[in-house]
Amino acid sequence: MSRFQNLEATPPDAAFSLIAAFTADESPGKVDLCPGFYRDGQARPWILPCVAQVPSPKLFTQSVVILNAEELIYEDPIKDHEHLPLSGHPGLVAGAQRLVFGLDPKLTARIASVQTVSGTGANHLGARFLSDALAPKRVWISDPSWINHPEVWQNVNPNIERRAYPYYAKDTQSVDFDGMVDTLRRDAAPGDIVILHGCAHNPTGLDLTEEQWKTVAKLCKEKGLFPFFDLAYQGFASGNLEKDAWPIRHFVDGQCMEVAVAQSFSKNFGLYGERVGALHIVTQSAEVMSKVVGKLTRLQRAEITSPPAYGARIVARILGDARLMDQWQDDLDTMSGRMKQMRKRLYEELKKRDAPGSWDHILSEIGMFSMTGLSACQVTELRYKYHVYLLPSGRISVTGRKSLLYSI
Repeated sequence: MSRFQNLEATPPDAAFSLIAAFTADESPGKVDLCPGFYRDGQARPWILPCVAQVPSPKLFTQSVVILNAEELIYEDPIKDHEHLPLSGHPGLVAGAQRLVFGLDPKLTARIASVQTVSGTGANHLGARFLSDALAPKRVWISDPSWINHPEVWQNVNPNIERRAYPYYAKDTQSVDFDGMVDTLRRDAAPGDIVILHGCAHNPTGLDLTEEQWKTVAKLCKEKGLFPFFDLAYQGFASGNLEKDAWPIRHFVDGQCMEVAVAQSFSKNFGLYGERVGALHIVTQSAEVMSKVVGKLTRLQRAEITSPPAYGARIVARILGDARLMDQWQDDLDTMSGRMKQMRKRLYEELKKRDAPGSWDHILSEIGMFSMTGLSACQVTELRYKYHVYLLPSGRISVTGRKSLLYSI
């Protein structure tokens, strides 16, 4: 008899199971609206021009000689396969911190930042650190939220109670702000962790207004709650890096709060498989920052030793070069603009076909996801009758639609 005989069967991951089912579907007209991957007008992966145009360091002084990312590795005179430092690629870490918080040296001197294995790794490392350092009794997660948020905290420390705060009002297909604030004000206790989506809320695509963010920041400060931001879509959401970072900067600058930020470069650089991310912990002093970095790198050492180098080198090169930064901004404009266009076209098609219900929310959402309001039964019918795949919740990825409109 196996020592593992009594393990409970683990249910399959909903998103990845649907991707597998879509791949196995032989219908020529199948449509995949599930994954959180940006696609071009033909539903194909899109390599950002800024990534494909990363120049080699030895060519910086030459005129407009551009190499693609693969050539960069071979042409780099200091190429190697050595470990990065425990805290990650220095250029990536500094650039990532600059994107979120700006250039104020007094602020950056008290921010502990390390490279992570993308956003999931940042969420995990942040949860592990906060669990050890703050010993919270509970963590508050929006309802709904990214499917991995509760999983991460369950795996890090099952003794931390996972609580949900209202975020999405199904009847109005809008943010349930009153429910969110009332719940946190009534039930959250000092020391609790609150998971907040920095921009382009996943899965609803509905963000708070600046005034609402100010209310939440004030509430967190008054109640002694610790904000943990998940920032997976900076620049990818609105096309404006500064705008997408505003909520975090308000908590830090406007309210002088300590916060954590899990940052991912999967979406905004299209580097899904390279797993590039960062974790930032804002503290009150440089002395505390140093202690936090020490704890974070110790945790990294025990789990992964060193984060992946390839994608980090690409992102660091882009963030450190003005020409490539300009190209990246153009790429962000392209992606965010196309997502807005796809929302508009989807809305227009639904209206033209007299689809029952209100679809105005599709235009007010931001980012790549939309909560359609479809029921589980309708989602099932779409899959088996029309070969259209979306999550049981009714969430779709608006970039999953081809530019050539399909009929249902």
